[in-house]
Amino acid sequence: MSRAPSKMRHFATRLLAYETKENPSSKADPAAVFDAIEKLRPQLTTLMGNAGFRALLSRALSLAQAEVRWLRSVQVKADGSWEGLDALPQVSPEEMAEGRLALLTQLLGLLAAFIGENLTLQLVGEIWPKLPPDNLNFDAGE
Repeated sequence: MSRAPSKMRHFATRLLAYETKENPSSKADPAAVFDAIEKLRPQLTTLMGNAGFRALLSRALSLAQAEVRWLRSVQVKADGSWEGLDALPQVSPEEMAEGRLALLTQLLGLLAAFIGENLTLQLVGEIWPKLPPDNLNFDAGE
């Protein structure tokens, strides 16, 4: 199992709690499960191009699949969109939330490894400008 550091998991948990509060329907809807990642897409493709975004997302998915079994039926297409969400096995809302958390945790962890924690936090702050400032800290909640 390739769990990301707990500080990144805590950060992703806080970010998803905020995102779910802003968009309650995304909690268990398979089509909305990856809304937070879709919000990251424009900035990440600007930063690293479509191929770079796809590579980062594919690696994050691969790492998350080791943690959450149902994610194994999901793929990243060449354009960076999702394949397999419409044919998901029966997944409970709790399992859906765990997959969502695992994938975002891995994506943010990889991003922080590549561009640094400060730039990652700056990017998140630009995407979610109303996110409370105390949540824009990887070490909060440890």
